[in-house]
Amino acid sequence: MSEVVEVNSSPVMIIKNPSGTESPASPYQLTRSPLILDTVNQTNPKSPFAVITPIASPMKKAMKSMQNYLEEIGHLTKLDPQEDWLPITESRNGNAYYAAFHTLSSGIGIQALVLPLAFTALSWTWGIISLSLAFVWQLYTLWLLIQLHESVPGTRYSRYLVLSMAAFGNKLGKLLALLPTMYLSGGTCVTLIMIGGASLKIFFQIVCSNPTCNANSITIVEWYIVFTCSAVILAQLPNLNSIAGVSLIGATTAVTYCTLTWVLSVTKNRPNGISYEPSETKSDITKICSILNALGIIAFAFRGHNLVLEIQGTMPSSLKHPSRLPMWKGVKFSYLIIACCLFPLAIGGYWAYGNLMPTNGGILSALDKYHGHDTSKVILGLTSLLVVINSLTSFQLYAMPVFDNLEFRYTSNQNRPCPWWVRMALRVFFGCLALFIAIAFPFLPSLAGLIGGIALPVTLAYPCLMWITIKKPEKYSAMWYLNWSLGSLGMILSILLVLGAIWTIVTQGIEIHFFKPQ
Repeated sequence: MSEVVEVNSSPVMIIKNPSGTESPASPYQLTRSPLILDTVNQTNPKSPFAVITPIASPMKKAMKSMQNYLEEIGHLTKLDPQEDWLPITESRNGNAYYAAFHTLSSGIGIQALVLPLAFTALSWTWGIISLSLAFVWQLYTLWLLIQLHESVPGTRYSRYLVLSMAAFGNKLGKLLALLPTMYLSGGTCVTLIMIGGASLKIFFQIVCSNPTCNANSITIVEWYIVFTCSAVILAQLPNLNSIAGVSLIGATTAVTYCTLTWVLSVTKNRPNGISYEPSETKSDITKICSILNALGIIAFAFRGHNLVLEIQGTMPSSLKHPSRLPMWKGVKFSYLIIACCLFPLAIGGYWAYGNLMPTNGGILSALDKYHGHDTSKVILGLTSLLVVINSLTSFQLYAMPVFDNLEFRYTSNQNRPCPWWVRMALRVFFGCLALFIAIAFPFLPSLAGLIGGIALPVTLAYPCLMWITIKKPEKYSAMWYLNWSLGSLGMILSILLVLGAIWTIVTQGIEIHFFKPQ
């Protein structure tokens, strides 16, 4: 009697006959799917296709196609129907270009302009070393997240919080990742309203230099409202893939104003009294806090890790064409551009202003303070306008996880997709909430070091620990040592930054004023 045997877990079968001879099994004998018959005519040791009939050739082609299809879906993702209703995953036609646009737009922004300030505490050597190590470190954790996106066969982790819950458990995963990711999304949107509104005011003051024009006739709160209304209108684009063009504009403006500021600063004469020696401090504790603050500035300059899984979730994926390949290609391209922006900005800005770098506003404030009189108003106005446009486009990207979470609550309760008017209402609601927080708590930027220290593990520590938990590398192997070391160091750095921020708040204090933005 014939016996069907599977060789090397391959879909190709061998039939052993009583005489000892072997022959390939028919494709009908494949047992990888319940749709395929697993029995054959045992009286005939040859393939059924051995008999030439008018339908043999088409049937053979059909079965070959079916076999390829089964191989293709052998790693098929089990999609939740609800995924098709949510703005992050309802469109999965992304590509490497979209990934590059989103990653570049989320990875570079206004926070990069304060990088030269870090060098005032670290000096040339340690400033460059710290910036280089931070760049490599966060690029490595990005790679880890991209690999973890489909680390479990049949499952795609398209949200950072979901991956954290899968790695650390539901309760611990939420505890560790919920606050940081919500801050990095919602908190960033609040900050963008403040930055965008203030930049709109500066732009209007530069343009409205005519004596007959009262540049102060519009208050900062009104500029906040103007910015928020513009952001909410733009936020009506339905999903993450639909804002790829918006992200491209945002990335272009960020690269432009970062390059413009450092080029202008380097080409102008350096101010008198410039020095490159670390600032003298009254005590060792103050010096340590200033160093920790500098390291925090460098660490916070790299952002977007809370969005990388969401961006990858917009891509199609299969066994032969996994989403990690185009995603990593887009990330490498975007971070090449980010490096070309951040390193010249930090080094050139410190060379141009040294220890005279203002503590608020970074290189942009220094340019206005020392070269505002000999710099064209067109250039200054263009820089402010680019910051406004970048803030508007970044708002869309960072608000998308919040929109996704709000719609998830609705679809879970109603078991149907959001109607267009519900989606619009949810986004208007979030815009109004972010505007209210920006107006009611204008001192929040003073707490950025404290909250940012809490959120830092999202970038530097959690990806390493999640890799160990999910991938389970061999104990004492190179990857085991590397991820445990980086994960532990990231947690220690986060704790030190939080302690340093608390010490600074206690010793220097912060000006708390509600509903009085300046």
